[in-house]
Amino acid sequence: MSLAFWIAGAYLAGAIPASFIAARVGAGIDLREHGSKNLGATNVYRTLGWRFAIPVGAFDIAKGFVPVWFARGAFADPWVPVVVGVAAVVGHVFSVFVRFKGGKGVATAAGVVLGLAPWALLAAGGVWAAALRLSGYVSLSSMVAAVSFPVLVWLLYPAQYTTLALGGGLAAFIVFTHRANVRRLLAGTANRFGRRTAPKAGH
Repeated sequence: MSLAFWIAGAYLAGAIPASFIAARVGAGIDLREHGSKNLGATNVYRTLGWRFAIPVGAFDIAKGFVPVWFARGAFADPWVPVVVGVAAVVGHVFSVFVRFKGGKGVATAAGVVLGLAPWALLAAGGVWAAALRLSGYVSLSSMVAAVSFPVLVWLLYPAQYTTLALGGGLAAFIVFTHRANVRRLLAGTANRFGRRTAPKAGH
């Protein structure tokens, strides 16, 4: 199979809008009309709770992990899993199934790096948890963890230059997808983690 096939397949896998489907099928609502209106696991939690958020988050991680894992076995070139992983993240953020408006890409990016540098991901997860405990903001914690990831790759996997490049690119991309969150953080209007918003009746 050609590289183009792998890229297209990874994009389509990443584009599967798990949060949208879970909210529509499980609760009869359009998640884009509730909470932050973002199609990500955090908004699923805020709107519908952990019962929906955990499987959605797990699925979003798998969308990044599975294509990268198989690409690593199918190609000797270390850049191919990186390109395939990027395609999965782009699919999640710009999903063709929901008018190219998906999530922020954090969970799917975590799945990608899980397949390439699991120990660096684990360390970045610790950074995320510490930042969340100190700040209370998921968006800020996600950006801090994303920026820390390339540094952790450099420390733990110094020979994986492709993963280092991927980490730098993903960090910049995740900060970009959180630009609205940055504005809310600066304005003091961002929601802290744990705050729930009930779906509006009739939606």
